[in-house]
Amino acid sequence: MAATDHHLFLACEADTNRLGRTLAPLLQPGDALLLWGEIGAGKSALARSIIRALCGPDTEVPSPTYTLVQTYPSPKGEIWHSDLYRLGDAEEALELGLHDAFDRAICLVEWPDRLGPDLPDDALHIQLAAGPAGHSARLSLTPDWSGRLAGVL
Repeated sequence: MAATDHHLFLACEADTNRLGRTLAPLLQPGDALLLWGEIGAGKSALARSIIRALCGPDTEVPSPTYTLVQTYPSPKGEIWHSDLYRLGDAEEALELGLHDAFDRAICLVEWPDRLGPDLPDDALHIQLAAGPAGHSARLSLTPDWSGRLAGVL
């Protein structure tokens, strides 16, 4: 399925939070957002803003770097926030139950390259990068995501 790219400039963390608040109401169980980028690119900040938009602004959102997965109940269904940086291979992601979560939860995945070839179809890929003047986001939109985000971004 061909994807089209949409580029955004995120001058500050408030812009990243705004992107998260924009995406959050569009999410539903079975959706996966794959957050790509180096350390410090804004992956955790974007995930945190999405979770707080869905669960409440005071929701405690610790980094899942050491726990690998944090789950949150939300009115839209369960949210899985995972940081796969410390995984050795794709088999370990299977052991976490992440593949099952892709079918039933809203999944926010940092370091999705650790999934190997097992990336979910129709996921929204967001490539984040830090630059001297701010951050950038490249959203790779499948036809489904293009339709859902039409007029929103």
